[in-house]
Amino acid sequence: MVRSLLVKGRIPKKFWPEAVLWSVHILNRSPTFSVKNMTPQEAWSGLKPAVDHFRVFGCIVYAHIPDEKRKKLDDKSEKCVFLGVSEVSKAYKLYNPVTKKIVVSRDMIFDENTMWNWSENRSVQQQIPVYDDSDNEEVAAPETQAQQPPQPKVQSSQHFEEERYNLRDENSRKRPAWMMDYDVSYSSSDDENAHFALLVDSDPITYTEAVKEEKWREAMDNEIKSIEKNQTWELTDLPKGKKTIGVKWVFRTKLNEKGEVDKHKARLVAKGYKQKHGIDYKEVFAPVARHDTIRLVISLATQNSWQIFQLDVKSAFLHGNLQEEVYIDQPPGYERKGEEEKVFKLKKALYGLKQAPRAWYSRIDAHFAKLGFHKCPFEHTLYVKTEEEGKILMVCLYVDDLIFTGSDAKMFDEFKKSMMMEFEMTDLGLLHYFLGLEVIQTTAGNFIYQKKYAHDILNRFQMDDCKPFGTPAEHGLKLCKDKGGKEVDSTFYKQIIGSLMYLTYTRPDIMYAVSLVSRYMEKPTEMHLNAAKRILRYVKGTIDYGVFYKREDGSGFVGYTYSDYAGDIDDRKSTSGHTFLLNSGAVSWSSKKQQIVTLSSTEAEHVAAAASSCQAMWLKKIFEVLGDAQKGPTTIYCDNMSTIKLSRNPVMHGRSKHIDVRFHFLRDLCSDEKIVLEYCKSGEQVADILTKPLKQPAFEKLRSMMGMCSFRSIEQEDDYVMRPSQARVLECRSCGLVCSPRSDLLPLLKGLPERFSRAGAALGLPRGPVAQFDSSTGAALTEESRTSIIFGILVSSFDRTTAGTPINPLLSRR
Repeated sequence: MVRSLLVKGRIPKKFWPEAVLWSVHILNRSPTFSVKNMTPQEAWSGLKPAVDHFRVFGCIVYAHIPDEKRKKLDDKSEKCVFLGVSEVSKAYKLYNPVTKKIVVSRDMIFDENTMWNWSENRSVQQQIPVYDDSDNEEVAAPETQAQQPPQPKVQSSQHFEEERYNLRDENSRKRPAWMMDYDVSYSSSDDENAHFALLVDSDPITYTEAVKEEKWREAMDNEIKSIEKNQTWELTDLPKGKKTIGVKWVFRTKLNEKGEVDKHKARLVAKGYKQKHGIDYKEVFAPVARHDTIRLVISLATQNSWQIFQLDVKSAFLHGNLQEEVYIDQPPGYERKGEEEKVFKLKKALYGLKQAPRAWYSRIDAHFAKLGFHKCPFEHTLYVKTEEEGKILMVCLYVDDLIFTGSDAKMFDEFKKSMMMEFEMTDLGLLHYFLGLEVIQTTAGNFIYQKKYAHDILNRFQMDDCKPFGTPAEHGLKLCKDKGGKEVDSTFYKQIIGSLMYLTYTRPDIMYAVSLVSRYMEKPTEMHLNAAKRILRYVKGTIDYGVFYKREDGSGFVGYTYSDYAGDIDDRKSTSGHTFLLNSGAVSWSSKKQQIVTLSSTEAEHVAAAASSCQAMWLKKIFEVLGDAQKGPTTIYCDNMSTIKLSRNPVMHGRSKHIDVRFHFLRDLCSDEKIVLEYCKSGEQVADILTKPLKQPAFEKLRSMMGMCSFRSIEQEDDYVMRPSQARVLECRSCGLVCSPRSDLLPLLKGLPERFSRAGAALGLPRGPVAQFDSSTGAALTEESRTSIIFGILVSSFDRTTAGTPINPLLSRR
């Protein structure tokens, strides 16, 4: 058997010990006449052995190189030869013919149909020489002088580089897409220092590199001070039987919205990949807020003319208390003199630990409960606190970022004060940027979009100069698996789809197109790639589009549901789409292929309506927790009369008796008057945009009905708009005046009171104080009042003044 293994793969005889071990490993797990009805391994251990790990001896294996064991531009895998299993761990034993080292790894991809050609030069096998990976778990390979493969001649580094790029010319390899914007040249006439231009401002990788610069030394000192201030660890001796977890420094240069350097951040991170389940950690799950919930909170705040604020927790994971015993090595460069052999026992979580997110969530959840907040049972990151006279405060948590809104400014101040006393917080003021969502708060409503993110993905995929299209998908587009088409790089394709999926959080208009192209990520072809690029072209032309939630719209909470019929060419399944609107803006939407094959359009619509009703019930429960319970049943519009009748009457005729029971959940909701299906014309069916490609006029009509528009249109319609760069400034578009937020008196100029009155009314401000100024002279009349504009744009107060006394408007003209 050993001879067969070596001959089959033409493997050098120096590897006969590995062949013997692999043969014994297989025979012990194979049937034999010596032991009946079981294998030798089962007779010895009493457990039935697994054989799913068997692989062809000597085949090609691509072993993954972890991020922490390679540099930024190094290869992510190394080409090796399979030599069996390790004798010391539950991992595979591999051999790298280039570095002549044995590699023990569990993360790899097998190519069992290919064997290593031991007769060819090793550099041609790899095309690109492999670096010496000294961090991998490796041991020296057995070498026999007689059987040693031919060694290349030792050459100078300069000659080696020339040979390297000559090989690349002969075996050209396409550069990755993310490197297309770099001009890489290897001409001898180039300036030698030019090759280091990209590395001048790069962040350091190791502590040795960082310690040479003052800015990084200061950043590391601040991180250690923050950890010790929080009492994260204590120095102790390592108990017997315990193992430590290593730590490493991670360095990042933080940039602001303008791309300028904000600060240099050094983070001490634990090597959590070395943790073992049940010993170093147990549970790791920690909930985060759904984007549906975030949009719902923003829409409710708009409806009630509430201001929305944002807080950020500094070093959030350092606040979580640990339940397990975890020991770490002393951080590089900060070992205690005379106690270098001691270790740190963690009392609180550290970045990199698997249980760190859960520990942080448990800590802040307990703090919210202490402050009197009620956790929403249907969204565990949504907290609500109510007081007398209908005062309410809502908090939405996403890891270390949180937004809050409500009806009482005093509750805001008390909440921020309590949070800053418990944690080290950063008050970011009014909400303007959260999880990639840009929020513009105006007097007419709130606008959310992702313009900056859209710019980033267009630049990333070299589509920033592309020709824009009017729709994300061509009318009548039908995609299939395209088995005979030319395949494209699946990794590049998945990167495009993943980026577009995040863009759908504020772009329901591309939801269907992205859902369609995401079905073919396994083996994409040029047809699929062109469809994905079509979406990017559409994004280019609508880069500042988003959802606008209007104030005092009065449209209420309504839903739309729709489904195509057998739209998928490959499996003939239908696509369900639904959206829910509040204040004329979409707060929830979905476009998803159904899991079953339906036999009629009625059945497809019924399945889609059942899915939308489940979402409607969840949203209604969120409304109840937020103190805005919806009166009466939720209206969902559908353009299929058969579906509406089927939901109201228990008809079980030949075309509906086969429909699964779970889809008749819709009928129970309708009978309980929690949901009501209403008919609407097909031209008014908003959810149609989520199920199939439409012509441009119909597409633009339904897009506007979802509350989508461009930011430019908001600026033109609204007299007062709060600019993100000046979060506490109110700008009057008709006269070009900007109010200073530091004014002690209500700013007035000739002709301004009327516009101020309108802006104040939109924010819930009484008209009285504004009407008591003489617009012709700009003088105040005798009155005692105190006024506060709810957005925090302007906080003004004035005491008794004498009629005719001029008021300093504190206004600055642009």
